[in-house]
Amino acid sequence: MENSKSVVIGVTGGIAVYKALDVISRLKKENVEVYVIMTKAAKEFVNPISFQTLSQNIVIGDMFEEPKAWELQHISLAKKADLVVVVPATANIIGKVANGISDDMLTTTIMATNAPVIFAPAMNVNMYNNKILQGNIQKLKSYGYDFIDPTSGRLACGDIGEGKLAPTEDIFEIIMSKLYPIKDMIGTKVLVTAGPTIAPIDPVRFITNRSSGKMGYAIAREARDRGAIVTLISGPCHEKEPLGVSIIKINTNDEMRTAVIKNYENSNIVIKAAAVSDYKSKIYSSQKIKKSENGLNLEFVRDNDILQELGSLKKKQILVGFAAESNDLLQNAKAKLLKKNLDYIVANDITKTDVGFGTDDNKVIILSKDNDPIAIEKMSKKEIARELFNLINKKR
Repeated sequence: MENSKSVVIGVTGGIAVYKALDVISRLKKENVEVYVIMTKAAKEFVNPISFQTLSQNIVIGDMFEEPKAWELQHISLAKKADLVVVVPATANIIGKVANGISDDMLTTTIMATNAPVIFAPAMNVNMYNNKILQGNIQKLKSYGYDFIDPTSGRLACGDIGEGKLAPTEDIFEIIMSKLYPIKDMIGTKVLVTAGPTIAPIDPVRFITNRSSGKMGYAIAREARDRGAIVTLISGPCHEKEPLGVSIIKINTNDEMRTAVIKNYENSNIVIKAAAVSDYKSKIYSSQKIKKSENGLNLEFVRDNDILQELGSLKKKQILVGFAAESNDLLQNAKAKLLKKNLDYIVANDITKTDVGFGTDDNKVIILSKDNDPIAIEKMSKKEIARELFNLINKKR
């Protein structure tokens, strides 16, 4: 992260307390300044020195202990914080804040801060499903507080159900997204497609391509981090789903087209990073094609050209396409830009082995109708996404 940010981690009493240590460790590796406030109950589970060691700051607990510096600590931390995260968040802390009770350092800091506050609940399944708790959660959400929903699984008490603290890597991802220094797309509706599509031949066979979905997923994360409302339409791939993004899973070209058309009109920016199948089998066999002594001949026909259809329907949208080419990169990309009525096209050479399909990096050229091509040297796909949105947002 370019500029160091400050996060206050509130730790409350529950068996998942130790998992907050991993969140802090991840944040420190990203040069985030971390301040920890522990409730009295939290200290019964983990010694504060563990949090002090990882955060490299004095752990705050008792409101009335002698301050290490001459300042009102709950006010000082409330002002320093770019973000306050309560992890784990018990039913007790949620209930207190929801009802305006500020009787310890953590609740007082939360009440005094203007920074965003996120709760990551963890508790017994019956406590989590209790109507009083759910009412408190909805009340806090209506006031603008955010929640990282718990997952389902075996709980410390032996029960199985919802209430397990969200994975620490998910909590970390959401924190880093909130702290992202560029917030120039708040409220912008972005539609992204990613991954391959498949064209079935019979119940067990299909044709597809080598797209991993990494580029489209990186674009969705970048848009989310910048404050956009993101819908990601994804073909089958193994990428981890970005948190805070609406995801629509599809398989075929037809399914992709249906989902895109449904969401197109209400989108401000549409980025078609998916590698959509251009051809499909003319005849689909409802039964598995049995092998024989003879060869197998299949006839393929053109499938929907979704991007060209979007170009013909375009009104206010900014429309971005991708061109994966093995020869005449600029010439083919320019032709596609014009033919499909695009605002931008991102071209990459698929013959390169260290970038593109299946890799975490890319090297591209971005073309537009109004400007000279912009060559972007090899960098991560997340950085490529950042450069793409920097360019788009200059023109909006």
